[in-house]
Amino acid sequence: MANKTQIAYQDGLRDLTNEAIEELSKSNYYNEDLAPVPKEKRTWNTYNIATLWMGMSIAVSTWMLASSGIALGLSCWQSILNVLVANAILLIPMQLNSHAGTKYGISFPIFARLSFGIRGSHFASIARAIVGAMWYGIQCWLGGQALNTVISVLVPAWQNIPGNIWISYIIFAVLCTVVAYAGNKYIKFMEGWAVPVLCLLGIALCIWGIIAVGDAGKRIADVFNMPATYAEGDFWKIFLPCLTGNIGFWATMSLNIPDFSRYAKSQKTQLVGQIIGLPTMMTVIAFVSVFVTGVTMIVFGEAIWDPTSVVVAINNPFASVLGCLGIFLAQITTNVAANIVAPANGFSNLFPKKISYRTGVLIGAAISVIIQPWALLSSASAYIFDFLGTYAVYLGPIAGIYIADYYIVKKRRIKVFDLFQGESGRYWYKNGFNISAFIVWAICVIPPTIGLLCPGISFFKTIFDNGWIFGFVLSILIYPLFMRGETASHVSPEEEEGYTVQAEQTTK
Repeated sequence: MANKTQIAYQDGLRDLTNEAIEELSKSNYYNEDLAPVPKEKRTWNTYNIATLWMGMSIAVSTWMLASSGIALGLSCWQSILNVLVANAILLIPMQLNSHAGTKYGISFPIFARLSFGIRGSHFASIARAIVGAMWYGIQCWLGGQALNTVISVLVPAWQNIPGNIWISYIIFAVLCTVVAYAGNKYIKFMEGWAVPVLCLLGIALCIWGIIAVGDAGKRIADVFNMPATYAEGDFWKIFLPCLTGNIGFWATMSLNIPDFSRYAKSQKTQLVGQIIGLPTMMTVIAFVSVFVTGVTMIVFGEAIWDPTSVVVAINNPFASVLGCLGIFLAQITTNVAANIVAPANGFSNLFPKKISYRTGVLIGAAISVIIQPWALLSSASAYIFDFLGTYAVYLGPIAGIYIADYYIVKKRRIKVFDLFQGESGRYWYKNGFNISAFIVWAICVIPPTIGLLCPGISFFKTIFDNGWIFGFVLSILIYPLFMRGETASHVSPEEEEGYTVQAEQTTK
């Protein structure tokens, strides 16, 4: 194989040559779904990236993040601040891990091969896939609840049918799976037109809240000035685990963001789109969420942290139908983009020649049922502390390892051709595994795991409460130390020029 396998464009993007693609088509580690996206097909602009994030952010589960903080004892402003800080932190790994996807057009499982090895990448990609499947199940359950409410309002007799909620859940899950199975271009289309509709739903709920507060003889300021309900001295015991939970919410996407950034036209496009779509939209949703939840405390005497329950409690058939239809749409847009793409690609990476993206969608959908999502949503505590907080601990070090490897060790230079090769490629390491990456991951998760298993030990419990940040920062610091003797996988600037073919930047 000639050494010229990549095309280098003046805008910094890279492509594989036709000859390289033809050669790789014979590899057991390559299929069309995992192949790098060619430059001419990287068509997502700033609006597409922003609406992708907006569509994923507007969902019942994101609504629950801030409103759960209130239910656990935080004040309105403390809950909003918690969401803002968490997503500002998350934007850092999100951006850093997006770069390789945009530059080389590679997906998350392929990016994982860079640091964990061709075979070792299965650890990271399947860990992400399992969590994605769990989220897929949660969103299907929430979407099924919204659908069940709509049907019950339109056809009251539906409530008397045994197992109606389960029927609604199955219908919604099948619908999401069909859309995901159809492929990426349908995801892009859905996010583009659904976002304006979902924004109108949020505005409608705010209008209801303003009117309801006035009818109750209160002012809007009374909603946001309601005091926190946690016990004296317990602020950090609530705030920090909630922060970890909020970070954990999108910690999964900070890993597999290359699955989407590989379609971006440029680095600037994905950067601006994510800034608009992630921290900005999540904070807006937090504001609306805590306001409406605060209104429910005034109007109904309790904090209702599920928007589906809110629209039902309004007790207006027209509002219930429109509200739940909006929630139904929000769940589809979030679920398909955020939760099933990563499992589909992850499972495809296991056996590229036998499992396609579409087969991966079906496997992920099946796992989403097995994990029993209804149990994970039994309470605000289960949602924030048990689910979000726990898995964030184990994903934080993976994100840190990716960043340390790509920026510090590899200097943002990749030989994409070798990512699809076996023993003859530079990313094979030892028997397909980069042992250093696994050692670093283990070092980073042991202390918070002690805190999880032995909460009585305050030092380790504090580490667990901040588990994602702890693992993320520590892995970035120590991974380069473990990789000091590993030079075979490095690509020098001179070598990069040697295996690339310079091409003029195309204009579109």
